Amino acid sequence: MTKKQVYVSAEGLKKLQERLEYLKTTGRKEAAEEIKKARAFGDLSENSEYDEAKNHQGLLEKEIAELEEQLENAVVIEENASTDTVTIGAKVKVYDYDFEEEVEYSIVGSTESDPLQFKISDESPIGKALLGKRVGDEFFVETPGGDVKIKIVNISK
Repeated sequence: MTKKQVYVSAEGLKKLQERLEYLKTTGRKEAAEEIKKARAFGDLSENSEYDEAKNHQGLLEKEIAELEEQLENAVVIEENASTDTVTIGAKVKVYDYDFEEEVEYSIVGSTESDPLQFKISDESPIGKALLGKRVGDEFFVETPGGDVKIKIVNISK
């Protein structure tokens, strides 16, 4: 099975690495302490604190495994000066015909997406539709909320 590449900026890669390091050191120590304290309460078969501490440890280990996989498959987005077409890492100003307004999106990998900050994933409907397009292109995008007509106004880095 081919592993799925995860596109990240250099800054995003650093954040993933820092989070992983924190979880492996501090997070694991804290989880072990929680389990140790919960064991002190006695009978483990009826000890909800112990169950909760073990569940927390399981979630922590799951997040560590997911981060390790993301880092193993990470492809750092190269800062490329070309603004001819939309690529991951580009800022794209579009005109949304439905809302009659311009919106600027940053196209990022899925680990860095934050729609509230207008950072959209290359895997989202709009992100996918924008990739490879040029300034002046008009097209419809099928979104969960219905078809949206947009026009690319500007591409920058």
